[in-house]
Parts: sequence; C-alpha cells; structure tokens
Amino acid sequence: QGHLVESGGGLTQPGGSLNLTCVASGINGRLYRMGWYRQAPEKQRELVAYITQTGIVNYGDSVAGRVTISRDTRKNTVYLQMNSLTPDDTAVYYCYVLSATTYWGQGTQVTVSS
Repeated sequence: QGHLVESGGGLTQPGGSLNLTCVASGINGRLYRMGWYRQAPEKQRELVAYITQTGIVNYGDSVAGRVTISRDTRKNTVYLQMNSLTPDDTAVYYCYVLSATTYWGQGTQVTVSS
C-alpha cells in the first residue's frame, strides 16, 4: 500500500522561503508524476506543481516564478522550494503521486504571516 510522508511545512514571514519534501514508499509500478496541491480555507484545492518521471515540470499560475520542484527518482522523493512567500500562500500543502492510481499525503501546513 502506497504511503506518502511530507515534511518541511511551518510558519514564515512574508517574503520568506520554505522547502517541502515528500517521500513515497510502498508503491508498485512507475511514479509517473510527483507533485503538490494546496488548499486554503474555504478555497478549492489547486495545483502548485508537478514533475514527471522524465523531468517535465508544470507550475500553477499563482506560484509560477516563485517555486521550484525537483525529484530524486532513486529515492522516490519530490522537493518543493518556495520563495517570496505571501499570506496568500497560506494553505495545507498535499503531496501526490500519480502511478497506476493516485496517492495523497496527509498534508503539511504552510503559514505565511508577520
């Protein structure tokens, strides 16, 4: 049974940076995509970024230019570097993996506040 463990969330001030990590385990088959969605209170879940097995990346419009996604295929790990954070980035960030099915992490809270 697939399992995703996220880490790296927390509190930072506007203009700050945070790095998120997600480690996947127990997933049989290829990990076609690894990435992140986020959900703020009373808002729909939105794409932050994903990266494919071949290294193709896609970023959500609201974060493009401020975040960088990368992955270590051998470690089944995906990283999200976030810079120039604003209060609008406050949300629960969910890691996901697209394989034969889709797996989701429990989520990690990111809070941007002065």
